[in-house]
Amino acid sequence: MKRRLLSYLLVLIQFLTLGYLAWTGPLLARSPLLLLLEALAVALGLWAIWSMKPGHFNITPDVRPGAQLVRQGPYRFIRHPMYSALLLGSLALVAAHATPGRVAAWLLLVIDLLLKLHHEERLLAEAFPDYPAYRRTTWRLVPFVY
Repeated sequence: MKRRLLSYLLVLIQFLTLGYLAWTGPLLARSPLLLLLEALAVALGLWAIWSMKPGHFNITPDVRPGAQLVRQGPYRFIRHPMYSALLLGSLALVAAHATPGRVAAWLLLVIDLLLKLHHEERLLAEAFPDYPAYRRTTWRLVPFVY
């Protein structure tokens, strides 16, 4: 499968699963703990976006011409903080209103984002010669876990 097509397919699945979660349940949890998880997810996602240079945000995992490897902000610790934020926030959404369909959608999102990050890491390793060294000093999604 061509890389660009794979990138768009992974993004499509991501949006479909997130859209399903947003459509089928409340967006704000009633539990203080789950609200805290949602707030942490939003904060992490915004921090990740803010850490990028303006105009360098890209929803697909493709590396744009002229892109630079981001190592500041949450990228000092986690290689994919936006994916971490999506998984954390969506987990809070599912936990707030769990149904078999929502759990299945979340599991599909987890699989999709794992495939997407592996695809993205291959592209980043090709584009940036120092990416393997960066990869050795950071966690993929969750510090001290993965």
